[in-house]
Amino acid sequence: MTSQASSQEAPYLDIARRKQASRLKALHTPSTISVTVPSHLLPNDPPTPSSGPQPVHHIPGRLLSATDNEITSLPLPSLLHRLRTGDLTAETVCSAYVRRASIAQQLTNCLTEPLFIRALEQARKLDESFAKEGGKTVGPLHGLPVSVKDGFNVAGYDSSLGLASLCFKPTMTNAPLVELLESLGCVIIAKTNIPQTLSSLDSVNNVFGRTYNPFNRLLTAGGSSGGEGVLVAMSGSAIGFGTDIGGSIRVPAMCNGVFGYKPSVGRMPYGGQQLTSVQGLSRTSVQAVAGPIARSMLDVELVMREIVPRASLFAEDCIPAPRFLSVGAGPRGSNSRHRYGGMKLRGSGAHGEFVIGILRSDGNCQLLPPIANVINEVAAALRQHSQRYNVRVVDLPTPKAWTRSQSVMSKLMSVDGGATMSAMIKETGEPLVPWMETRFKHGGKPQPLTRVAEIQAQREQLEREMIRDVWGVKTDEHGRKTRGVDAIICPLAPHPVPEIERYNAVGYTSSWVLFDYPAGTVPIRDVKESDLELGQELGSDLKVLSSWDERSRELWDEKKTDRKVYLGSKLSVQCVTARLEDEKLINVMKLVSEVVQGRGRAFRGAKM
Repeated sequence: MTSQASSQEAPYLDIARRKQASRLKALHTPSTISVTVPSHLLPNDPPTPSSGPQPVHHIPGRLLSATDNEITSLPLPSLLHRLRTGDLTAETVCSAYVRRASIAQQLTNCLTEPLFIRALEQARKLDESFAKEGGKTVGPLHGLPVSVKDGFNVAGYDSSLGLASLCFKPTMTNAPLVELLESLGCVIIAKTNIPQTLSSLDSVNNVFGRTYNPFNRLLTAGGSSGGEGVLVAMSGSAIGFGTDIGGSIRVPAMCNGVFGYKPSVGRMPYGGQQLTSVQGLSRTSVQAVAGPIARSMLDVELVMREIVPRASLFAEDCIPAPRFLSVGAGPRGSNSRHRYGGMKLRGSGAHGEFVIGILRSDGNCQLLPPIANVINEVAAALRQHSQRYNVRVVDLPTPKAWTRSQSVMSKLMSVDGGATMSAMIKETGEPLVPWMETRFKHGGKPQPLTRVAEIQAQREQLEREMIRDVWGVKTDEHGRKTRGVDAIICPLAPHPVPEIERYNAVGYTSSWVLFDYPAGTVPIRDVKESDLELGQELGSDLKVLSSWDERSRELWDEKKTDRKVYLGSKLSVQCVTARLEDEKLINVMKLVSEVVQGRGRAFRGAKM
């Protein structure tokens, strides 16, 4: 006989229904600016191969007015200029982005907390201040609509992380990053979806459901900042802010064809988020960072230039930085196009050349053909323009330290045992989502301090080896040290953007967090049919390097994967610089964007 307790549904189910109802109400409030997507434009869910990719990225443009489309397509410098001159009001801009964000939500399920009423009230206050002060803006980012990952606290709203146990428990204070953004004049329009435990590279949880890739619903949108990647790609936010510890900014950027920028620790406020472990424990292991996801590197540079010099005033986890100004950047308001067009970079070469090393494998996974192709294309394009940009491109062998780093990173990320997260999941009877079923263990315990010290000692050894083997630091007969490499270009993953639940190796992104190297995603092009090598298998002489490699190869095995699913998906490369060389990373990413995509990509058709 079934007991009464066992016949009752798990508590999380009712909480999820109520939370989704609350979100739906917020999505269409106020009704004066809400947009309902017609049923015939909504994709089929859940997606199946028979339905095809069902791209939806183009649909908002069909439903919005010409004015809304113009506003939401403006590059940040142009948008801010029009706000600064009074040509556009903050409320007009906010309304346009709110409408596009609401459509993006209906098509991709990318939002957790639509902050539309709050945002419009804030925009009106900016307009009132602008009028009262005779056209003076509140800050350099006056009226800029932005979004943040769900974990960042916004007072009066949940930071539920997609966990039922955290729903309907609004936070009391703003995260330092939220306070900093608003002090600059930004308007926060929404919080975005994430995966259960924040440790998945596929954004799905039991409260809000799955976020879908707007270009191909059969493929993952990435994680853990998956909602941010999708919303920015759909132009539902002028710029978004995520967090990254294993690739959680860079992977969603890769999956959605936008730019993702992971700075060094201390450059942007990270604190003020919903805790998932004992407070302070993260400082014993490896620290996550916050960073932007954007539609252009010009947008990333503009926002970082305003955030970084002020960050230490708002957050104890940031280092003082009097300025953040990359090569070629002119004064605010200058014609930004002059920052490109053949900027010369000086570096470590014998004649001052900027030396870029190409890393093709981490030693744990072989590259599948589309990834190998795009890395080779970027290297060739840089070599072709080497004189114009004063660049020298060199091929680097795989450092043994890079190969070993994924194992050390995994150990450090699990030193807390996951007990706090486990308790929150169990509290309301939630099951683990599919990707986490074999990766998350309940009942874990924090590692003893002596064990943490052992792992940190392993990390230190790897850091020393990377200085020698990647950055080419050498010592002459007088004890003077010189460096041989200024930046790295490498893959973000050994495979293309995979199908839902099939993301595999994270070593190409997580390792750079272990070393605290700033790293970023630069979109290059779409997958084309020639990349698929249909009917051809990987060379039989290629040795299987690891269990990760074995699973990665399944994404290419035509008995297990229809390679045509990758057609039209996004191909990107990763740029990396040494610790705290964040400004240099901006320059490298701009360089790659300009050389490979041309000035149109770097500026998105900017008009100043």
